[in-house]
Amino acid sequence: MSYAIIGSGAIGGALAKQFARSKIEAVIANRRGPASLTGELQAFDPTVSAAEISAALNADVIILAVPFGAAGDVAQWRNDWSDKIVVDATNAIEFPAFKPMDLGGRPSSQVLSAQFKGAKVVKAFNTLPAALLADEPRQGKGSRTIFVSGDHADANEKVASLVSSLGFHPITLGRLDEGGLLQQFGGPLVSHSLIHESPVRE
Repeated sequence: MSYAIIGSGAIGGALAKQFARSKIEAVIANRRGPASLTGELQAFDPTVSAAEISAALNADVIILAVPFGAAGDVAQWRNDWSDKIVVDATNAIEFPAFKPMDLGGRPSSQVLSAQFKGAKVVKAFNTLPAALLADEPRQGKGSRTIFVSGDHADANEKVASLVSSLGFHPITLGRLDEGGLLQQFGGPLVSHSLIHESPVRE
């Protein structure tokens, strides 16, 4: 599997750090182009490298680390997303009130999924604050938890496998209209750093 991170803000940078820490190759791209990322990514090179958006969109798994309102712009960069897994790491926040956007009761990932025609959208990496997402995932005898939700079991499994490879503990919550609602901004799982302790072997 090949991986790309779209967005180089706090969440994108945290994910790049985890990919580099786990020695999993990925590319990262933003609107400003690779030259704007040289300084930020120097510590992660060559495992995580800067790329043009056109190259990043060739990855099998594309992680959206952009503001929720910018996701629609990303969706327009391809006419057909049917061969892609799109990981929704966004949070639908209304600024400056810093409250959940009014989406008419729809899960934010369903709203996003409608824009990425044909993609298998998986909600993940959005519940931890950026500082914790960038921190060492293994804590004591356990690992920080990353929740995974999506309407396609095969895509959920692939993202959960990536979560494990990055050192986190994945918990799959089901469909976007189930687990996705729990994960999205304003839901009960946001901002909680839950540690899954490994069972003691006797």
